[in-house]
Amino acid sequence: MSEPETSSCVEGPVTVDLELTTILSKNESDSHVLSLTIPISKAQIRTSLQASTVDGIFATIFTNATGGVLLSNFLVGLNASPSQIGLLSSIPMLANLMQPLGALWSDRVGSYHWYCFWIYVPSRLLWLILAAAIFWAGQWNEPTWVNLTLTIVGLTYFLAALGSASWLSWLATLVPSKLRGSYFGTRASAMSLMNLLSIPVLGWIVSAWGGGAQQGYGVVVLLGVIAGIISLGFQFWMADVSPRDRQTNQRIEHTTVFDSNVIDLAPQEFVNRAVPESPTSIPLISQFFQNTNFLLFLLYFALWMFAVNLSAPFFNVYLLDTLAIDLRWVTIYTSLQAGAHLIMLIAWGKLADRIGNRPILLIDGVLVALFPLLWLITGANDISLWLWFPLLHLLAGGSWAAIDLCTNNLQLGVAPLRHQPLFFAFAAAVAGISGALGTSVGGFLAEFADYGGIPGLFALSAIARLAALIPLVFVKEQGGQSLQQTLRLVLPTHSSRLSDTSPPPVATASSLPDMPITVEISD
Repeated sequence: MSEPETSSCVEGPVTVDLELTTILSKNESDSHVLSLTIPISKAQIRTSLQASTVDGIFATIFTNATGGVLLSNFLVGLNASPSQIGLLSSIPMLANLMQPLGALWSDRVGSYHWYCFWIYVPSRLLWLILAAAIFWAGQWNEPTWVNLTLTIVGLTYFLAALGSASWLSWLATLVPSKLRGSYFGTRASAMSLMNLLSIPVLGWIVSAWGGGAQQGYGVVVLLGVIAGIISLGFQFWMADVSPRDRQTNQRIEHTTVFDSNVIDLAPQEFVNRAVPESPTSIPLISQFFQNTNFLLFLLYFALWMFAVNLSAPFFNVYLLDTLAIDLRWVTIYTSLQAGAHLIMLIAWGKLADRIGNRPILLIDGVLVALFPLLWLITGANDISLWLWFPLLHLLAGGSWAAIDLCTNNLQLGVAPLRHQPLFFAFAAAVAGISGALGTSVGGFLAEFADYGGIPGLFALSAIARLAALIPLVFVKEQGGQSLQQTLRLVLPTHSSRLSDTSPPPVATASSLPDMPITVEISD
């Protein structure tokens, strides 16, 4: 629970665009007026966004300590097989199957904050079992350690998945839609900065600890749990939202501006008036399957997760096991990747606000799809150690910044406002199944040299990633540019440059689009 991605509390006030709405009823005798606007003051929004950023910073320390290259190194040191590494990577995705259940439970409580709190505190404290076992369990055999680690990972991720949909819905409610690109970009940049700083430090603790790398990882896990609990403490500064405030049995039809002290937290519904919903309304499951645009996004997301996870868990295994590179080198590479991620996130966020998320995902997705092929030119030599691996991690950090940010934003945009947590949960569950299948298939193939081993897996993943982009071409994004328009912007042709010199047509009153009023806070 960190991402999904404002400025830090110490940097000063945040500029927020207000899209302000209230409901007018033309006929109060036969309809009840209901607004999806949840009144939260400007100051509360500002404080919430800043607190969420600090929450993400400390959560990043927890995530780095209990996953990623450090956890992979711990299991590689225990002689875990590629299949077990694949299982480790599939657990977080299989845990997403719990998200629909968590979304249903969260809709029955009166507070997103307290629901998330009582989900994430136990899920993070469970890691103390592994830390305690490392220091006091004695000399267990390696299979026992591997099984214990996989069990802890499974319990924590399956429990945490119960809160993922409600956490994302909470953030989606607090962040105005026009700010999503820039806000999540700035938030993710702060988290990437912490990545840049924390991974080398944690890696150094593991390598330099006097009791050995295994005990060193126990210390890192303990520090990570402390940081994870601190991160949850900052959520007490975030404005709480009741799931019931987001639910309505009425359809919206007309909206206008009323009060500049209230922020519209559901700006997708600009022009609507509420009327009672018919008792014969389409059931939720039918609404889900009739939403073609969301299903296309879901198909892309599922195929992409499968293709990426064919190879993603095995890059660190390739470095640590196949090439036997020291952990400190690998953490330096990971920090370079985090630095590139940090630098590019804000730029990608501003570009996404300008042209939309889908065009970026398509263009950058091609680069990310070809990325595994570049690993085929590397090896256990000085030129790879000093040149290729740093360049590959810099390239990965910059390109994946766009994928992470824009995928999250596109999901927020294509999911209907009503029953949003359930749509998020369905997406996470489907993507989790496909991602887990990808890691399982990848782990199986990586063990057999007849299939090319890990290098062959990299090539197969590149082909699958390119194929996964096809459904994304047909996804429609509100306010986003088409791929053709984006290519004209990025690669202007001679004719388009000539056409740009002609004066723009004068817009008449009838041709001007209806736009929400935007107010900028600068105090």
